[in-house]
Amino acid sequence: MPLPQDAMDSSDEEKPAVPPRGRARRAGGNKPSVPDAAFDIWLRRGLHQMFDDVAREPIPPELLRLIEEDRKK
Repeated sequence: MPLPQDAMDSSDEEKPAVPPRGRARRAGGNKPSVPDAAFDIWLRRGLHQMFDDVAREPIPPELLRLIEEDRKK
């Protein structure tokens, strides 16, 4: 059974969205803020360190064959 409208307190009302900490954008532009750019650089470097070796590995012939067969369908 739904609650009557007056049973809701002010904390139940929608609150304005707040950007996550360190991910705020500058007003009037699409350029990332300094903390945002620093985070992006850190993330990019970390991902490259962890996954570049895997990304350089050759694709197994069996997987290539399966992909080609699927394309033909």
